[in-house]
Amino acid sequence: MKAMYFEEPGGTEVFRYDDVPDPIPGAGDIVIDVEATALNRLDVLQRNGWFQMPGFTYPHIAGMDIAGTVTEVGDEVTGLSLGDRVVVDPSLAGVADNSRLAGMGDLHGDLGVIGATVDGGYAERCLVPASHAYPVPDVMPIEHAATFPTCYLTASHALFRVGALKAGESVMIHAAGSGIGVAAIQLASHAGATVLATAGTDDKCERALELGASHVLNNRTGDVAGWARGATGGAGVDMVMDCVGTALFGASLFSIGIGGRLVNCGNASGDEATIPSLGYVFHSGISIHGSDPYRPEEFGPAWEDFCSGEYQVAIDSVHHLSDAGVAQEKMLSGDFFGKILLTP
Repeated sequence: MKAMYFEEPGGTEVFRYDDVPDPIPGAGDIVIDVEATALNRLDVLQRNGWFQMPGFTYPHIAGMDIAGTVTEVGDEVTGLSLGDRVVVDPSLAGVADNSRLAGMGDLHGDLGVIGATVDGGYAERCLVPASHAYPVPDVMPIEHAATFPTCYLTASHALFRVGALKAGESVMIHAAGSGIGVAAIQLASHAGATVLATAGTDDKCERALELGASHVLNNRTGDVAGWARGATGGAGVDMVMDCVGTALFGASLFSIGIGGRLVNCGNASGDEATIPSLGYVFHSGISIHGSDPYRPEEFGPAWEDFCSGEYQVAIDSVHHLSDAGVAQEKMLSGDFFGKILLTP
């Protein structure tokens, strides 16, 4: 099969588009023909060598968000058949012992992730534990399914399991044009929360309104904390879901009202952040939470909710697998809205 892989860190020039061995399933595995793979920022970080997950090795085939058709089925697999269209849960937590990908489920240690620590979807075929493949409805375009896994599970886990967001509360969501932002705005809005969304361009802000945000701000030109206070009648937001990190950390804290919380689920702008006022934090009773990996049991209900058809899908662009370098450069530029996809 053809795959896009790299054997050393560097720019997009390290990519190689070449033949690699086909995956071989274990008794509890399936092999899928990849039809669409969505990019994530981790794809770029690991290729550049800026950050690599525990367990990362070379050569590496990236691609965590995968959808396609089942072409091989392990001897002990039930409930899936050749020709089934599926989307993949990339986390290897909860993988059964009869899978070739078993034994990498340490959530707070060396958690295995398809496309991050083992071969992923930047290829024509991919090995997947059968337990981690979910049927795609006939009416859903396969490209739509590929936009779901990492972004929706990250957002859902951060908002509800870690942040305990409830109807009637207010939440600020940064990076409204990112895959996580698109997911989080809709999830929070559907849950009955008032969404304040920020983004780096006016166009992205306008599109965030279409997704369900009630208030929007260009965070490169506006006063984030002042705007948040104004939009909430001076009270401040109940919660900030932050996947940006360094650039907006201080502004996020000052946007939070009495007893509110900041849930961090990413570090897109850097890994170091300064608390500008410890006095404000403890006097206001603000809590800061790290959003750890989602659990296996969260994927199925979130996928079923997504399949309801109530969510808008934002696909920025689709590129051929051999143009993965071009797609990653687009992601790194920030000039996109929603998900960037690869197809073989």
